[in-house]
Amino acid sequence: MTFTFIHQLRRKSVAATTAFLLSAGIQLYAQPYATPSSTVCNADGTVTFYYKNDNAKKVEVDVQFAGKHAMQRDKKTGQWTVTLGPAAPDMYPYHFEVDGVSIMDPLCEQYFPNEGFKNSLLEIPAPNSSLPHDIRNVPHGTVEYIHYYSKSLGATNNAIVYLPPSYTADVDKHYPVFYLISGTTDTEEVYYKVGRMNYILDNLLADSCAKEMIIVLPYGNPYKLLPPNKSGEMNMMGFGNDVFSNDLINDLMPYIERTYRTINDRESRAIGGFSRGGNQGLSNGLRNLDKFSYLCSYSSFTSTDIPKVYENAADTNSKIKLFWLGIGTDDFLYGTGRDYMEFLDKNGIKTVKEFTTDKYGHTWMNAKYFLDHTLRLLFYPDGVQQALRHSMPTPAATGKEEAFTPSVMARLFPRPIISPEFGNGTITFRFKAPDAKKVQLEREGNTELMAMEKDDEGIWSVTLKDGRNDIFKYCFVMDGTKVADPNNMYLSPDKGFKYSLCNNPYNNYSFTTMGNIPHGRVCYDLNRKKATYIPIMSDIAGCTIQLIPGPDDTLESWFKDGGADAIADKLIAVGKAKPCFITVDGGDTKATRSGSDIRQQVFTLNASDYSTWQERREALEQLLIEKTNQVSLIDNNKKRGNDKKSIFQEKVKQRNNH
Repeated sequence: MTFTFIHQLRRKSVAATTAFLLSAGIQLYAQPYATPSSTVCNADGTVTFYYKNDNAKKVEVDVQFAGKHAMQRDKKTGQWTVTLGPAAPDMYPYHFEVDGVSIMDPLCEQYFPNEGFKNSLLEIPAPNSSLPHDIRNVPHGTVEYIHYYSKSLGATNNAIVYLPPSYTADVDKHYPVFYLISGTTDTEEVYYKVGRMNYILDNLLADSCAKEMIIVLPYGNPYKLLPPNKSGEMNMMGFGNDVFSNDLINDLMPYIERTYRTINDRESRAIGGFSRGGNQGLSNGLRNLDKFSYLCSYSSFTSTDIPKVYENAADTNSKIKLFWLGIGTDDFLYGTGRDYMEFLDKNGIKTVKEFTTDKYGHTWMNAKYFLDHTLRLLFYPDGVQQALRHSMPTPAATGKEEAFTPSVMARLFPRPIISPEFGNGTITFRFKAPDAKKVQLEREGNTELMAMEKDDEGIWSVTLKDGRNDIFKYCFVMDGTKVADPNNMYLSPDKGFKYSLCNNPYNNYSFTTMGNIPHGRVCYDLNRKKATYIPIMSDIAGCTIQLIPGPDDTLESWFKDGGADAIADKLIAVGKAKPCFITVDGGDTKATRSGSDIRQQVFTLNASDYSTWQERREALEQLLIEKTNQVSLIDNNKKRGNDKKSIFQEKVKQRNNH
């Protein structure tokens, strides 16, 4: 459970990073207004925040290390500003609250990929040392976005896979696997863009402090991919025989093990996670000790009623190589987490425990810290034995710990607002802003704003009658201020203001409705800053389609806004296009196949030549159909010509020998 974006809590924790975009340009040791940045890290450890909005009547900044503070408007510059801190070097979530509505920093490229709330990331560097999550000049692994058909879900699911730097170089090596799960309302991206699992492990590998491994980030809430229930409430899940667990064991793990070079035994599998993900990790690990022997829980706990586990400590301890639990004493889940640790102690279950007091409780600061400590121990039995000897004892109960109850859950997760909601040929958008005077809907490809109407609860809404089936960018305009839809998990990864994406599940290239077809992978090469779509039949890919981003796009835009991988998957599956590579970079004409570079015929498509993403998608579809089939025809003709030439040469050889 990720419970960080809750107004009732004194501190909030939301952190984000677009991991393949360096963060150096976001925090500056510079004079105000020298660059278009909203945050300036000062030499004394304080941070000055700037925000420009001439329409706002009241602006506050809410940052994890300081809470919410009012900003003052400079009459000369029009800038809203405040200086807070000092704060310890780390990554901190923040957002601006404009006239009572939370918005991301429009000048910050990094964002939190959550199902609901929207926040930006402040990164305070350590002046004389490095932090575990820093982007250092070391070899970086690759990160792959995968889609796979889940029989448990009855739809296509998502996950992210980290491959260590040596994976493509040593094609004979196999690796252990760590399944790492984020928390409630988190997407599969969070331990990548917020937890920076890839950079933490890159740094540990460079320092010879961890074993090489593959890390898999599952999507912890696959119910979100299904139509919402009639009440609009969040689908809650059990643990052990729920859709997530069945998908993990029966769909995702088999996909990983047939797609990547994995070591497929219990001593080479680990599972864990943060908050709800920790619960899911422990639950599935303890229920499948024939598959997992390394278990990690970050700020979480799980059921004390798992058959054949707790009542037989000797057998359980013999199967578990590492049972690691960490939590902050200022975490609101500390009471329940502490009780679970005490329960394990009383039942003779061996664990490694760690407690923090200085990382703001239930936060991603703690999640990163715990991950750094456990990556050093995974698949390293000798290190585990040393950690067991130095494990912290379970603190005695004080009676003042906050209990985690259904009422707490209801307070932390009120009934959500559904937006966008797809009906029979209609799309309804909703936005809660009780104090706003005017709210409008801005849509990509439409120059006119649509007026929205407010109900008695302060919720503004508008319904599109045309029910557009494509993917398009949109936002709300509240009294002149642009706001991304706080209820929509899909964001456009733009450099500046980030629009929401209306991802209609009934569009032609929706992963949701594709059915059981093969899918390629989108690989982000963090060393070359290059993204590549690798088709399912990469060994016969005939050409490369090179996609050029627009001026406001990032390395992700052609895939998240443009749906390039979805378009290619479907066209290849139905036979309209042949397998090809799709790259997004600055002009590299090499494509990757089996870890080596090959020269191929390259066809280029520039986003700047088109006004909307719909036009770009149509151009890409046409290019894929025409060029991949054209290259395939040429290759077939060459093959037939080579075959005829080989036959002729063999006849000549036989005649000469005769």
